[in-house]
Amino acid sequence: MQKKHGITNTQRKHRITYIQSTSGNTITTSTDYNGNTRTWSSSGSVGFKGSRRSTNYAAQATAENAARAAIQLGFKFVEVRIKGLGYGKESPLRGSKPGGLITTKIRDVTPTPHNGCRPPKKRRV
Repeated sequence: MQKKHGITNTQRKHRITYIQSTSGNTITTSTDYNGNTRTWSSSGSVGFKGSRRSTNYAAQATAENAARAAIQLGFKFVEVRIKGLGYGKESPLRGSKPGGLITTKIRDVTPTPHNGCRPPKKRRV
Protein backbone atom coordinates (compact mmCIF):
# COMPACT_ATOMS: atom_id res chain seq x y z
CA MET A 1 0.00 0.00 0.00
CA GLN A 2 1.52 3.25 -1.12
CA LYS A 3 0.79 6.44 0.74
CA LYS A 4 0.37 9.72 -1.05
CA HIS A 5 -0.59 12.75 1.01
CA GLY A 6 -1.38 10.50 4.00
CA ILE A 7 -4.05 8.43 2.18
CA THR A 8 -3.53 4.76 1.32
CA ASN A 9 -4.70 3.17 -1.93
CA THR A 10 -7.42 1.23 -0.09
CA GLN A 11 -8.78 4.46 1.33
CA ARG A 12 -9.01 5.91 -2.18
CA LYS A 13 -11.31 3.12 -3.36
CA HIS A 14 -13.15 2.69 -0.05
CA ARG A 15 -16.00 5.20 0.36
CA ILE A 16 -18.85 5.83 2.80
CA THR A 17 -22.53 5.95 1.82
CA TYR A 18 -25.04 7.52 4.19
CA ILE A 19 -28.72 6.57 3.84
CA GLN A 20 -31.11 8.87 5.71
CA SER A 21 -34.61 7.44 5.74
CA THR A 22 -37.38 9.68 7.07
CA SER A 23 -41.13 9.21 7.03
CA GLY A 24 -41.45 11.31 3.87
CA ASN A 25 -38.20 10.92 1.90
CA THR A 26 -35.01 8.89 1.47
CA ILE A 27 -31.69 10.68 0.91
CA THR A 28 -28.52 8.84 -0.15
CA THR A 29 -25.17 10.63 0.12
CA SER A 30 -21.84 9.15 -1.01
CA THR A 31 -18.67 10.62 0.45
CA ASP A 32 -14.97 9.94 0.21
CA TYR A 33 -12.99 8.59 3.15
CA ASN A 34 -12.49 12.09 4.59
CA GLY A 35 -16.23 12.88 4.58
CA ASN A 36 -16.35 15.19 1.55
CA THR A 37 -19.61 14.75 -0.38
CA ARG A 38 -19.04 13.36 -3.88
CA THR A 39 -22.58 12.49 -5.03
CA TRP A 40 -26.09 12.42 -3.59
CA SER A 41 -29.59 11.42 -4.57
CA SER A 42 -33.05 11.65 -3.05
CA SER A 43 -36.47 10.23 -3.85
CA GLY A 44 -37.64 13.63 -5.04
CA SER A 45 -34.68 14.12 -7.39
CA VAL A 46 -35.29 10.70 -8.97
CA GLY A 47 -38.82 11.79 -9.92
CA PHE A 48 -41.14 10.63 -7.15
CA LYS A 49 -43.59 13.23 -5.86
CA GLY A 50 -45.98 13.35 -2.92
CA SER A 51 -46.66 10.24 -0.88
CA ARG A 52 -44.80 8.00 -3.36
CA ARG A 53 -41.47 9.42 -2.14
CA SER A 54 -41.74 7.51 1.13
CA THR A 55 -42.15 4.03 -0.43
CA ASN A 56 -39.67 1.16 -0.54
CA TYR A 57 -39.52 1.31 -4.33
CA ALA A 58 -38.58 5.00 -4.30
CA ALA A 59 -35.78 4.28 -1.80
CA GLN A 60 -34.45 1.46 -4.00
CA ALA A 61 -34.52 3.68 -7.11
CA THR A 62 -32.69 6.38 -5.17
CA ALA A 63 -29.93 3.94 -4.20
CA GLU A 64 -29.58 2.70 -7.79
CA ASN A 65 -29.25 6.28 -9.04
CA ALA A 66 -26.63 7.11 -6.39
CA ALA A 67 -24.73 3.86 -7.10
CA ARG A 68 -24.50 4.64 -10.83
CA ALA A 69 -23.14 8.11 -10.10
CA ALA A 70 -20.67 6.73 -7.54
CA ILE A 71 -19.29 4.12 -9.94
CA GLN A 72 -18.68 6.82 -12.55
CA LEU A 73 -16.57 8.63 -9.94
CA GLY A 74 -14.50 5.49 -9.30
CA PHE A 75 -16.13 4.12 -6.14
CA LYS A 76 -15.72 0.38 -5.70
CA PHE A 77 -16.03 -0.58 -2.02
CA VAL A 78 -18.67 1.08 0.14
CA GLU A 79 -19.33 1.24 3.87
CA VAL A 80 -23.06 1.90 4.41
CA ARG A 81 -24.39 3.90 7.38
CA ILE A 82 -28.17 3.86 7.76
CA LYS A 83 -30.04 6.45 9.80
CA GLY A 84 -33.77 6.87 10.40
CA LEU A 85 -37.01 4.99 10.93
CA GLY A 86 -38.72 5.35 7.53
CA TYR A 87 -39.91 2.69 5.08
CA GLY A 88 -36.83 2.95 2.89
CA LYS A 89 -34.37 1.63 5.42
CA GLU A 90 -33.39 -1.76 3.99
CA SER A 91 -34.37 -1.54 0.32
CA PRO A 92 -31.51 0.85 -0.61
CA LEU A 93 -29.09 -1.96 0.25
CA ARG A 94 -30.72 -4.09 -2.45
CA GLY A 95 -30.66 -1.14 -4.83
CA SER A 96 -26.91 -0.58 -4.63
CA LYS A 97 -25.98 -4.17 -5.60
CA PRO A 98 -27.17 -4.01 -9.24
CA GLY A 99 -25.17 -0.81 -9.56
CA GLY A 100 -21.97 -2.78 -8.97
CA LEU A 101 -20.88 -1.45 -5.57
CA ILE A 102 -19.41 -3.92 -3.09
CA THR A 103 -20.70 -3.38 0.45
CA THR A 104 -18.02 -4.03 3.06
CA LYS A 105 -19.79 -2.91 6.22
CA ILE A 106 -23.35 -1.95 7.24
CA ARG A 107 -23.90 0.20 10.35
CA ASP A 108 -27.13 1.53 11.83
CA VAL A 109 -26.42 4.98 13.26
CA THR A 110 -30.00 5.89 14.21
CA PRO A 111 -29.89 7.99 17.40
CA THR A 112 -31.73 6.49 20.37
CA PRO A 113 -32.63 8.39 23.53
CA HIS A 114 -31.11 7.05 26.73
CA ASN A 115 -34.01 8.08 28.93
CA GLY A 116 -36.13 10.31 26.71
CA CYS A 117 -37.69 13.68 27.45
CA ARG A 118 -39.01 14.71 30.82
CA PRO A 119 -42.68 13.66 31.10
CA PRO A 120 -45.38 16.33 31.58
CA LYS A 121 -46.66 17.15 35.05
CA LYS A 122 -49.39 14.98 36.55
CA ARG A 123 -52.90 16.22 35.85
CA ARG A 124 -54.69 17.66 38.88
CA VAL A 125 -58.46 17.42 38.98
